[in-house]
Amino acid sequence: MNINEIIAEGTGTALGIEFGSTRIKAVLVDGDNKVLAQGDHEWENHLDNGIWTYPLEEVWAGVQDCYAKLKQDVFSKYDVKLKKIGAIGFSAMMHGYLAFDKDDNLLVPFRTWRNTITGQAAAELSKELNFNMPQRWSISHYYQCILNKEPHVQNVAYFMTLACYVHYKMTGKKVAGVGEASGMFPIDSATCQYDKAMLEKFNKLAAAHGITTKVEDLMPEVLVAGDDAGTLTAEGAKLLDPTGELEPGCPLAPPEGDAGTGMVATNAVSVGTGNVSAGTSVFSMVVLDKPLSKPYEEIDMVTTPTGEAVAMVHCNNCTSDLNSWIGIFKEFADAFDIDISMNDIYGTLYRKALTEDANCGGVLSYNYFGGEPVVGVNEGRPMIVRKPDAKFTLANFMRSNLYGALGVLKIGNDILLKEEKVKIKSITGHGGFFKTKGVGQSVLAAALNAPITVMATAGEGGAWGMAVLANYCIRDDKSQKFQSYLDEKVFAGQESTTMEPDPAMVKGYDEWTAEYKKALKAEAAAVDNWR
Repeated sequence: MNINEIIAEGTGTALGIEFGSTRIKAVLVDGDNKVLAQGDHEWENHLDNGIWTYPLEEVWAGVQDCYAKLKQDVFSKYDVKLKKIGAIGFSAMMHGYLAFDKDDNLLVPFRTWRNTITGQAAAELSKELNFNMPQRWSISHYYQCILNKEPHVQNVAYFMTLACYVHYKMTGKKVAGVGEASGMFPIDSATCQYDKAMLEKFNKLAAAHGITTKVEDLMPEVLVAGDDAGTLTAEGAKLLDPTGELEPGCPLAPPEGDAGTGMVATNAVSVGTGNVSAGTSVFSMVVLDKPLSKPYEEIDMVTTPTGEAVAMVHCNNCTSDLNSWIGIFKEFADAFDIDISMNDIYGTLYRKALTEDANCGGVLSYNYFGGEPVVGVNEGRPMIVRKPDAKFTLANFMRSNLYGALGVLKIGNDILLKEEKVKIKSITGHGGFFKTKGVGQSVLAAALNAPITVMATAGEGGAWGMAVLANYCIRDDKSQKFQSYLDEKVFAGQESTTMEPDPAMVKGYDEWTAEYKKALKAEAAAVDNWR
């Protein structure tokens, strides 16, 4: 059967759609997880009355446009109309808070992961549960609403993440992949379910505020990779493809978060492996062989899509400020009528960054577009900081921006690698930060003092990882374990490049980080004064 026939028949394909921070992306793959076609839609969050949000009408308009572009890509490449798909999976930015009443009415605007408005709840839950509870987690948002005595709380019939919500509208099932669920409420990796002891503790806390509904009754059912997560309904098919051409009935994979799809996309789901996803935000994931000695504010505990414990360092900010500076250089070029592409500007400035001082010559970059709870900064105020005697050159300025993009990530991983002595076999990087060959890769290698691998599929990102998870649901051998499936069906013969850390750059980055941490208090104070 040729590829045109495979697409027309539909049973040998899988579709992954991921709602990223700035782009919704769809990737269609064949049975061997090779990319057949793609579509995307650019969008951006809104700061509405102090809340970072995406209106639900933009969710549906965005995914419909994304899918329409995928259909067009299929038709232009294969002269086939996309009507049938073997399996579908949805992924999105993890965490956040979408709360609905019994009639599926949204009670308050979607509160995304980017908000840093749940400090009181996160602190109280961290203490009572003896578990580092990040502000962005769904349970932190829900408990903060309880503490705030928000009127809508009494009407909450269920709350979920964006990926779970889209999946629910496609299938009628309120479920979450275990990796996605681990960003809502702590997971017991032994059972791959919400931690029972912590559920009991939370319910007691909520009851003290007059909330009698058990929280486990408000959250999605937890599933692992390969589980039955429902099928595409006629309503769901029409919602995704308003033309009515998409046929219902195909199975859907459990919805996963971008952390889980990132682990899949980099084959980092087994013990001792890790990955770093670097784009609008940045996070690292390391699969542990044993629990950490204690909770750390800088490190979150989540899981792989199959439930193994993962140490995660999550930073709200990565490339947004860097992209803004690149935009300034583009404006400069345009002002002089210099015809130069954004790709050339990125490549030239990224490479220039590595030509001077390994410690950036005293130039510090704080890239906080949004708050950064890991280091105690509650609101976004990007800043470039330097002393009068700093060596302020283009190269040092650019290198500091690159260091700054991973600055908070390095602080968290220094704890994991230097204090907890976590052993890592391999770390793989993916995301826009690594597009300029060798530059982002070398910066991350210096940050973690470890070899970094970038795969040929790294540019496909989470949507491709979600398509792989969808394909796993319809694998021929249902007894095949997920790691075996990845090794044999996905990554066998995969092209990749590995870069060792440069000792001089490691030393320079450590020196830069020491100064960065010293100035953090001043940075936080400046934000407090600039409100």
